Amino acid sequence: MPTTLKAEVRTTTTKGERNQLRAQGMVPGVVYGKKVSQTSIAIDQKELVQLLKSNPHAIIDMEVPELGKQPVMISEVQRDKLSRKVLHVDFHQINMDEPVNTTVRIEFIGEPQGVSEGGILQIQRHELDIRCLPRDIPASIEIDISALNVGENKIVSELQLPANIELKTDENDVIATILTPQKEVEETVEAEEAVAEAAPEEPAAEEAAEEKAEANA
Repeated sequence: MPTTLKAEVRTTTTKGERNQLRAQGMVPGVVYGKKVSQTSIAIDQKELVQLLKSNPHAIIDMEVPELGKQPVMISEVQRDKLSRKVLHVDFHQINMDEPVNTTVRIEFIGEPQGVSEGGILQIQRHELDIRCLPRDIPASIEIDISALNVGENKIVSELQLPANIELKTDENDVIATILTPQKEVEETVEAEEAVAEAAPEEPAAEEAAEEKAEANA
């Protein structure tokens, strides 16, 4: 089900005008595509932030008075480097009958066996790059990690993808792994160091040769 978002066509062009727009609770943006010439718009900040939190890769039914309702996707979000506040957003108008490149969230199912044994779960990839028709974009891709033990990992090729979805991420990329507990690693290193310190030192090659020569004299 596409998300609905209302937009207004804006005429602001200068930096001061865009800042004034933000002060009014709106975010400047642009929408473009095959059926829509590049148009400057403004979006309600609260609605946009909620969309970015819930599903930033969703298909959006954008309502623009001068353009009508158009299916779009977010193509770029510009944020303030310090506050992370949204400064500008680009929307790409799409054709529902043409494949699109997008990103989908990976949903992890189960509690890893290795975690119950003291291991540490490390998630290395939270999203997956895919290509498919807009109507076929899933809300998420599930992967069961309950059988994952310490020292094991899950890679992209182990994901179960529908036949109508093309994978764009490298299938050898690691998704999740179970790390050995840090305490156990430290204890192993300390034990190895103790063995090394306790081992007798072997005489240098020259010393061994001299001792042999003296014995044969």
